[in-house]
Amino acid sequence: MSISNHYARLRERVDSDLLLIPAVAAVIRAADGRVLVQQQRDGPWSLPAGAIEPGESPATAVAREAFEETGLVVRPERVAGVMGGPSCRVRYANGDEVEYTVIVFECVVVGGELRAVDDETRQLAFLPVEDVLARITFTYPAVVLAGKPGAAYFERNT
Repeated sequence: MSISNHYARLRERVDSDLLLIPAVAAVIRAADGRVLVQQQRDGPWSLPAGAIEPGESPATAVAREAFEETGLVVRPERVAGVMGGPSCRVRYANGDEVEYTVIVFECVVVGGELRAVDDETRQLAFLPVEDVLARITFTYPAVVLAGKPGAAYFERNT
């Protein structure tokens, strides 16, 4: 995952210490319900996702990330889930620690062409939800990927 200038400047100040980062992820479906996933250049699979930049709304961020990673122009339709806390903490190979607060949007494709636009994506595939859950490295609850209309999923600390 490439790092923006904003987060690079923060890293210069805090070194590898924990950063809390607002992020977004896109659930993009084929007509048959399969979900689009990307294989990142370093191997792991994920939903199209990334950090929200300063001054950027979450809806704008998810559309930007989806285009950068898939070549598709998407419109966020609804919030599918909001996650954060220990389940969203990551320590990268370089030692940097991040805890993401992720807003997952159900998105529809309104244009573009499915292709890797940036150097972050090795390949793209539409997979059944069960295969997505088995393949992606960042854990999303199955209900978020299921696409059932209704209230958004969110984690509760009990």
